[in-house]
Amino acid sequence: MIMYFVATGRQPFTEYAYDISLSDKIFKGVRPKINETEAPKCYIDLMKKCWNSNPDNRPSTTEIKELIMLFRDSYDQYNCGIKELKHYEIEKQFKEAEKYRRIHLSVLPSIENNENNQSQAIDISNNAASYSKLQEDYKIPDDEDEDFDFCSLADEV
Repeated sequence: MIMYFVATGRQPFTEYAYDISLSDKIFKGVRPKINETEAPKCYIDLMKKCWNSNPDNRPSTTEIKELIMLFRDSYDQYNCGIKELKHYEIEKQFKEAEKYRRIHLSVLPSIENNENNQSQAIDISNNAASYSKLQEDYKIPDDEDEDFDFCSLADEV
């Protein structure tokens, strides 16, 4: 959902109340609608892979890191001498999305009008103690090149 916000400048699921029924919809596969011109295709493809309901089909942390570095290197104007064809295509996608956002930026819905969603949000503060316990039990490795199986944590809970 962070990638969605970065790509669109909008919170996901503004058409729904932020309540238990929304979490049920997400669990059943509902995803935010994406205007394909708002973000580069390569970015949208990565975002959709991350949203895959089957954890085996989601990219690993290493894959995500490599793709983000590819995006960065493709858009980096100082790498002009060593760019490959794929770099130019990615750069083109990012520039087209940026152009679209500049034109349409003024018409983005305001984030401040989330009172309907916020007022119906689930109060998770009562569960804070159990989440704190989970954080103590599971430490994420510092090695950025090591893939970490976050799904195994959910299986243990």
